Amino acid sequence: GGLGDVYKRQKMRRAIWLGLVCVCSLLANDKPNVIFIFADDLGYGDLGCYGHPYAQTPALDQLAKEGTRYTQAYVTGVTCCPSRTGAMTGRHPARFEKYMANHGFGDSVTITELLKRNGYRTGHFGKWHIGPDSKPGTYGIDVINNNGAAEKDDKSTRGRDAHLMDGAIAFLKQTTRKKQPFYLNVWGHITHFPVKPLPTYAERFAKVQVDESKFGPEMKTKFAQCRELGGDVTTGMRHYLADVYSMDLGIGRLLKAVDDLGLRENTIIVFSSDHGPAPVVLANEKNKAPDRIEFARNMLGTPGPFRGGKHTQWEGGVRVPFIIRWPGKVPADQVNTTSVISFMDWLPTLCKLTGTKNTAVDLDGEDVSDIWLGAKRTRTTPLFWRNSSPGGQVSLRTGDWKFHLRRKQAGGPLLYNLAKDPAESRNLVDEQPKLVHRLQRQATEWADTLPKAYDKVEKPKKKDRPKRPRRD
Repeated sequence: GGLGDVYKRQKMRRAIWLGLVCVCSLLANDKPNVIFIFADDLGYGDLGCYGHPYAQTPALDQLAKEGTRYTQAYVTGVTCCPSRTGAMTGRHPARFEKYMANHGFGDSVTITELLKRNGYRTGHFGKWHIGPDSKPGTYGIDVINNNGAAEKDDKSTRGRDAHLMDGAIAFLKQTTRKKQPFYLNVWGHITHFPVKPLPTYAERFAKVQVDESKFGPEMKTKFAQCRELGGDVTTGMRHYLADVYSMDLGIGRLLKAVDDLGLRENTIIVFSSDHGPAPVVLANEKNKAPDRIEFARNMLGTPGPFRGGKHTQWEGGVRVPFIIRWPGKVPADQVNTTSVISFMDWLPTLCKLTGTKNTAVDLDGEDVSDIWLGAKRTRTTPLFWRNSSPGGQVSLRTGDWKFHLRRKQAGGPLLYNLAKDPAESRNLVDEQPKLVHRLQRQATEWADTLPKAYDKVEKPKKKDRPKRPRRD
């Protein structure tokens, strides 16, 4: 060995040392942070990056450019509590005999409990609606702030979810000082009823004049309902756009805080909505006070090209925007149009990506972490929807097929090929009798695994009840 060999050995030792440093660095940071931003009643087509002709959502549009945007992402329920239940537990909400907003999740373990056991600091800011108890420690969540949200936000000139973002940013700062990985729910109230005028932001949309031809078929009905309530479609749309814009501003502040704290590279950020947009018509007669009618005119969220919205199992009720960013891991500036994913998959997928032991049993979701990281495969299991009623309609999606098992009194079953007919407008039942028979059996067999009765009468003690228990 001459000097050349010595030099080679030194170079090799240095390379090995640098490799070990890199590996140790990776191991030290192998638990990614997670921020889950959940909008309320926001439609599939309500963001600029999802094709809205007038929306201004620069922060979310930029997030989509920096990550992957999905066009076939689904929620687990068509109202607020069932949708949240599927994400938190990985189990179908119809499996719970007692309504979750009033009784919680029983013996089902949550994603926050699992991550807590893995050393994560956990936080929740915003809408709760997943149990009667919201004190810190519930479901393994260290910091919970869901108090007085709607009332407090009405007084904010920054939009009704601004203070939730303030709390979430404070949580990030505290957690960064503790040098812990974290999981954070930021569950806003926008665009849930009522969408009230926001003069501060409505001015941005003063030049908007609604061209109804730029919207999908579902919006024809909503525009007509707005007019039936004495409203003006353009005015209602401006108010709705202002609400969405204020949401985007708050999310922009949160994303800036992530960057300022040096958290960008190792933080998974997901934005979505809990189901489709709310209807214009008011649910019951007692709500038809003049101010509530005024606000109802503003409920002009759009499901994009799809049929239906909140409360329905049509695509417009269950298909939602889904944007994920994780620099260097999740492909940037991509649109995934091939993979069908669901919030039923949230728990097992995050367990895989965070190296968290998954002790949950009887899960309905599957690990789709490879899809999040760029694989173009679709899921291996079908998706089902049904409300918490033994006689409720079952809908399912498998491959490109969407099937609604309806009783004869309701017109019989419905079958659609979503690849060719995303608006679910052409029923193919008569053309596909063998497929209908197979899917009917599949839907029936799945429904047979659900409770035979649901406890809708029993309520928790008054002191334990949510302040405003609702089934939305």
